[in-house]
Amino acid sequence: MSLYLEYIKEIENRKAELGLAPLPIDAANLLSEIIAQIKDTKNEHRADSLNFFIYNTLPGTTSAAGVKAAFLKEIILGESVVAEITPAFAFELLSHMKGGPSIAVLLDLALSDDASLAKTAAEVLKTQVFLYEADTSRLEAAFKAGNAIAKELLESYANAEFFTKLPDIAEEIEVVTYIAGEGDISTDLLSPGHQAHSRADRELHGKCMITPEAQNEIQALQAKHPKAKVMLIAEKGTMGVGSSRMSGVNNVALWAGKQASPYVPFINIAPVVAGTNGISPIFLTTVDVTGGIGLDLKNWVKKTDASGNTIVDENGDTVLEEAYSVATGTVLTINTKTKKLYNGDQELADISSAFTPQKMEFMKAGGSYAVVFGKKLQTFAAQTLGVALKAVFAPSKEISHEGQGLTAVEKIFNKNSLGIASDTPLHAGSDVRVKVNIVGSQDTTGPMTCQELEAMAASTISPIVDGAYQSGCHTASVWDSKAKANIPKLMSFMNKFGLITARDPKGAYHAMTDVIHKVLNDITVDDRAIIIGGDSHTRMSKGVAFGADSGTVAVALATGETAMPIPDSVKVTFKGHMKSYMDFRDVVHATQAQMLKQFGENVFQGRVIEVHIGTLLADQAFTFTDWTAEMKAKASICISNDETLVKSLELAKSRIQIMINKGMENEAKTLNGLIALADKRIEEITSGTNPALSPDDNAKYFAEVVVDLDAIDEPMIADPDVNNEDVSKRYTHDVIRPVSFYQDKPVDLAFVGSCMVHKGDMQIIAQMLRNLEKQNGSVSFKAPLVIAPPTYNIVDELKAEGDWEILQKYSGFEFDDAHPKNAARTKYENIMYLERPGCNLCMGNQEKAEPGDTVIATSTRLFQGRVVADTAEKKGESLLGSTPLVVLSSVLGRFPTLAEYKNAVEGITLTDFIPPTEEMSTKYAGTAVPIKVV
Repeated sequence: MSLYLEYIKEIENRKAELGLAPLPIDAANLLSEIIAQIKDTKNEHRADSLNFFIYNTLPGTTSAAGVKAAFLKEIILGESVVAEITPAFAFELLSHMKGGPSIAVLLDLALSDDASLAKTAAEVLKTQVFLYEADTSRLEAAFKAGNAIAKELLESYANAEFFTKLPDIAEEIEVVTYIAGEGDISTDLLSPGHQAHSRADRELHGKCMITPEAQNEIQALQAKHPKAKVMLIAEKGTMGVGSSRMSGVNNVALWAGKQASPYVPFINIAPVVAGTNGISPIFLTTVDVTGGIGLDLKNWVKKTDASGNTIVDENGDTVLEEAYSVATGTVLTINTKTKKLYNGDQELADISSAFTPQKMEFMKAGGSYAVVFGKKLQTFAAQTLGVALKAVFAPSKEISHEGQGLTAVEKIFNKNSLGIASDTPLHAGSDVRVKVNIVGSQDTTGPMTCQELEAMAASTISPIVDGAYQSGCHTASVWDSKAKANIPKLMSFMNKFGLITARDPKGAYHAMTDVIHKVLNDITVDDRAIIIGGDSHTRMSKGVAFGADSGTVAVALATGETAMPIPDSVKVTFKGHMKSYMDFRDVVHATQAQMLKQFGENVFQGRVIEVHIGTLLADQAFTFTDWTAEMKAKASICISNDETLVKSLELAKSRIQIMINKGMENEAKTLNGLIALADKRIEEITSGTNPALSPDDNAKYFAEVVVDLDAIDEPMIADPDVNNEDVSKRYTHDVIRPVSFYQDKPVDLAFVGSCMVHKGDMQIIAQMLRNLEKQNGSVSFKAPLVIAPPTYNIVDELKAEGDWEILQKYSGFEFDDAHPKNAARTKYENIMYLERPGCNLCMGNQEKAEPGDTVIATSTRLFQGRVVADTAEKKGESLLGSTPLVVLSSVLGRFPTLAEYKNAVEGITLTDFIPPTEEMSTKYAGTAVPIKVV
């Protein structure tokens, strides 16, 4: 059967089984067959073939795009004649293909001797921004050779006509409200984790947004208000908390945005989203990528008494009152000139934060990528012509306060800044373009990152990136048909692009399904590095790391850059002494609880947490930085002393060497390069020429939190509070309670795993089993205990040191790489499961607890339906706590009393954390920190 007939069969099945349109074409061999049928004027499939060619072929650097561009060139040159595709229409189709082969064809024509074609091609090229070095080198060479069209193109680019000639955004935008949920809305509601396998199929994945009922309601609003855009709202909450999923905003745009190009299916842009408390930083980035609008409504405010004091309820929670209504179906007007929100003539809110000059540029250009690449193209053109850079784009805000020292994040941004005019240090609020050192792509968003790279016509990793890694941890638990269909293709693409990959496309080395954050933490070899990763838990304990959507990851891979304002910082320090039976996880949870009690609101949200950790190695300190995603912080930075940082770098070197020994090094010798960078950084620290990163002693913070360790006297649990009468306060990660609150509460499943744990946690399990064995003669479990070590390195080290043996002794299941599971569990026995390294239950896309279970876990997320679904009779709940608490709960089948807990951990060193005894800052010298200008 021909490829085309196979495609037709797939279309029929797709329509009959799923009710979907034909899958967009990305393969060259299928499109070549389609083109042959177009050329054959008598072919029975010609009409459909024309439709597929024009309207259903993916652009960018897909292999199909290369074939499409070549055929359009044939039509333009008259080598092929297609009545339905005139040369003028062929040029129009090329203009929508975004780069790669289409740019190569347009340059061929523009730089040719045919003056008429050259002029037309040049006019199209003037609208394009996705030009790479191969393209700009051709243009530069032609200009230097005296080509008039090349000069004309460069002059157009230098004037940024690709941007200035675009229509301005409308002064008034009418919206109709749709309350998507009450309280925080996670990206899991917009793009569920258990549907991760379908994210690259945009139409199919769009079907899983919220619920089918919600989708119908959105369509009904669109039919009733055809001139208005539907605005999705998180009532009394924040929109887009949790995981960094471009697929979340893509789904919103699919249902409530507009089509980016009439010739590219299911890629929509410009959605409007809102939240009472605004948009989470990581989700707002994805809104910018699509040229959308994200509003901070502030439509519920704190209720105050006659004296102006905030009123609280019987639980001590702030009472809110409605400032104005955004009930579903309310028609409102966004005025982009006054930057206000109106209901008729009534002004409701100032929404200027959504309409900064930079954000309005993203809206005008149809997304942030076009602006990023456009600025690079304008700079290239001006330099090539030897002219000054014309001020077209909004100037970057550069804020510098004389005599004010720098926080840690301000120091990192100043060190890595690109193209800064200021000769004095920049402070928080400054807009900065920065070099990215390390990039991570995870396996459930990776297929979309590949699509983004193809769409922006990128073909290889930027040479200025120190290292990049493609993980396999989110699909580690179950090697099923979905994983087999997606993952090998992903690994092949990323390996070819220049990343170190968890799975070898050639099968030469053993699959490494280590949790991505652990690997990124290991390959980060500079405490002044900037890391971008395709997961909200990209929170390394060296440098500063930002979780990002698949698109931002793609830009970082392709350009080695990212851009954002320097964030404000909140300083976290510690006082007092830890009790011997407390785990570091309890410190992490107590930090959040004490901060909320101290300030009455979350001062961490959207800011960098600068935690003065002192002597805790990077592996263990990551437990704190990782949880800052649940604190809704933008990022976090660990301040360590010199000796600790050197030990952490030596550990990182040993882990990187293991990757080399396994055969994971690439042709560019990336891993060896990282070891060399680590050696260089160690030499700087030990010689005293450049000590470990620390803030200046007169740095300015948004807030300072001092955690009282003496006040932590019980294990602390993060509770989804599933039965709170105020639904907006469920699933927030802000409810932190002591273990005594849960006396006699049954536990149905226990889980130790995810990025929150390290080798020390696995050692604690082994020691607890020995303790329990000594006390009772043996160990049995009254609830299932699932253990997923975060990395293979840890498993190997536990085996070498003897701790794995006791885990094996009491396990009822042990993973077997030779025969990986091909289906997720639906039932659990009261045994201990030793699962393959990876995310396991934490991700919720493969393994899940039984519906309605009460789960106690070391993982990160407690969102509704993620780890455990509800039943009609009982809500599933995923409570989060320390490793010793989880293990003991599985043995007892319930939460332990404090006395039982103390007895179980007696003699076990749960953490090495000791608060720093000296101030971990640098004396401000009053001199400017040199800024790197590129």
